[in-house]
Amino acid sequence: MNKHVMDKAIGETRLDRNTQGIIGKGVDRYEGPLKVSGRATYAYENLAGEDVAYGFVVPAPIGRGAIKSVDTSKAESAPGVLAVISGDKILRASSQPMAPAAQTIDGEVFHYNQPLAIVIAESFEAARHASHLVTADYEPKQGRYDVKARETVRKPDAMPMEPVNERGDFEKAFAEAEVQFDETYTTPSYHAAAMEPHASVAKWDGDRLTVWSSCQLLETNVKQIAAGVGLDVSKVRLHSPYIGGGFGSKLGIGPDAVFASLGAMTVGKPVKIALTRQNVFQQTSRRGETVQRVRFGATKEGKITCFAHETDTTNSPGNGFFEPSGISSVFLYPGKDRRIAHTIVETDALMTSAVRAPGEATGMLATESALDELADRLGIDPIDLRRMNEPKVNPQDDTPFSSRMLLECIEEGAGRFGWGDRPQKPGTRREGEWLIGMGMSSASRKNSLMKSSAEIEMSPDGRATVRTSMTDIGTGTYTILQQIAAEMLGLPLDQVDVELGDTALPASSGSGGSWGANSAGSSVFVAAEAMIAELAKRLDVDAETLTLKDGHAIAGNRQIPFSEILKGEAITVLGQIEPGKTDEETHQASYGAHFAEVAVNVVTGETRVRRLLTVGAAGRILNHKTATSQCYGGQIWGIGYALEEELVIDTRNGLMVNHDLAEYHVPVHADVPKLDVVLLEERDTHASPLAGKGIGELAIAGVGAAINNAIYNATGVRVRDYPVTMDKLLSQLPDDYLTAA
Repeated sequence: MNKHVMDKAIGETRLDRNTQGIIGKGVDRYEGPLKVSGRATYAYENLAGEDVAYGFVVPAPIGRGAIKSVDTSKAESAPGVLAVISGDKILRASSQPMAPAAQTIDGEVFHYNQPLAIVIAESFEAARHASHLVTADYEPKQGRYDVKARETVRKPDAMPMEPVNERGDFEKAFAEAEVQFDETYTTPSYHAAAMEPHASVAKWDGDRLTVWSSCQLLETNVKQIAAGVGLDVSKVRLHSPYIGGGFGSKLGIGPDAVFASLGAMTVGKPVKIALTRQNVFQQTSRRGETVQRVRFGATKEGKITCFAHETDTTNSPGNGFFEPSGISSVFLYPGKDRRIAHTIVETDALMTSAVRAPGEATGMLATESALDELADRLGIDPIDLRRMNEPKVNPQDDTPFSSRMLLECIEEGAGRFGWGDRPQKPGTRREGEWLIGMGMSSASRKNSLMKSSAEIEMSPDGRATVRTSMTDIGTGTYTILQQIAAEMLGLPLDQVDVELGDTALPASSGSGGSWGANSAGSSVFVAAEAMIAELAKRLDVDAETLTLKDGHAIAGNRQIPFSEILKGEAITVLGQIEPGKTDEETHQASYGAHFAEVAVNVVTGETRVRRLLTVGAAGRILNHKTATSQCYGGQIWGIGYALEEELVIDTRNGLMVNHDLAEYHVPVHADVPKLDVVLLEERDTHASPLAGKGIGELAIAGVGAAINNAIYNATGVRVRDYPVTMDKLLSQLPDDYLTAA
């Protein structure tokens, strides 16, 4: 195996030579034809035509209590029912990412509509019908459902960051500051609401379990399934070749994976379970609510001297994960004296976990709005305030940045968007009933390189196949890995195949945290280097002098087709990437800037986003088409967080009131303007052998704040409680606006 540990910055590589002209190019999706023709087999579609059974989850109709007894007799005698599975080992929700196993109910109800039992029947309809026949006797307990009540407060685990980061004496510095800014911002709970619901098919062969499920991190997901059913992980194989979106909600297994497996092991035939949309909302995971206090101490000229970002967020009992709203605050904002801290407010609602850009997506709704407010109070342009407060090193620990093009993104965006035309005074630009304004925000996303491996096989005819257990959650992983292999090996794209999503393949990083393309792609890069070394060895030349192009090796005055070098023999190599010293010695992140123009109706309070621009810098862009598509998704989701999305939890019992896509509002075509994305040229040689960084989650970070800042510029109304809905604006619009309309 060829192994590369990222201990030093990468030099020039074959990707820089770009001999094939493939890397970075916006090529079409490798698996696109399969998806648009319906031939890509998603989890629930496996074993089509076979004799399978179906499962349906029985939910508990209370918010908190002890389970005294469960009566399954009526359900078991219903037509078509094969088994009803209940007991303490039923999962109560999804597993936390990278946890050894999901939590079980252990005789308790921890949240409303928590799984209580699973009905396995010959048809979906029979299982659903019988689920209503299961009854239980409960001993109700007092529940805690309101984050603002702060009934139980506890310290989080160090997942996904240290919960408290301090430097100097913030309180002293803040008390002495010439200008003191102190405001609180709130964000509601959100749901990932992926297009494909959590779904699984399981087959038990008496000794081995095969599961097809919608999962993001196969290496830990297969262990979670094994733990849930009491098998050694060597007895379980997991497939996830196509995933219809995850956004973090599938980093840990959904309960369906274990339920389908238990069903198959119980009834002796394959079992399919797809959670209903309502159960996806109520039995998997969600993003926690936040209450964020942001404080800046500054000089009258606008120099920030101290900074604090303190977050209350939620989770259920036994869960140490927290929404890390200060994850970018640690390095993005200056201040010699600083405090970034998080506290869990324990509630008896569905567990909270990672959703796209955990931390930045909520935290920058607060901090980027706060910076806009501070600029307004000081009478300084928001961009000028950022310019004068740009740190030269990580302000938390003085670590040098591997690269940081934040100001370049801001300057490029300001020029393209026409920032100079922004109304200098809020509420002064009007078109009939509509008030017009502009806003902006910074964007950042910490970069991670994860351990990952990949295999490349070159067949005797010179065709290459890339194999890794990496997943593609719709981001373009198949295509990017194909491009990297083709560019490195000098092959046309159509001569490279990619196999993903199977735990029988080399272990991969999985998809999450914007580390997927960089980590899995780097393992393909390392494997390709090993393949090149083998080809050079067979030609008895130095690998550095070898040029590979169009399926030929060129060395000296010879141009030899791969098939001639291989002489009827296949070559298989394995590559592995691991993070190293560059991760410790530099601070790595992707950066960007968002610019929004909105129109707010003075009669209805309706907000329309008229223009939205994102400028990003994320190292080498591997595929401009897929990267731009990821940014579009982030922008659209940012519109949702700014104006629409709110998972409403009934504070009387923990019921998620709007638990489907009929009531949980997300942006539709009419809400989304023409989107503009610009990706700047950059190479971060400390980040990975690809010199790239994550971009998938960068594009959501700060979008909502840019829209909220534009709303203020349009109306003069500051809303600190997201989403910025019509009722929150109407109550604050000045009377003269209303009478003028």
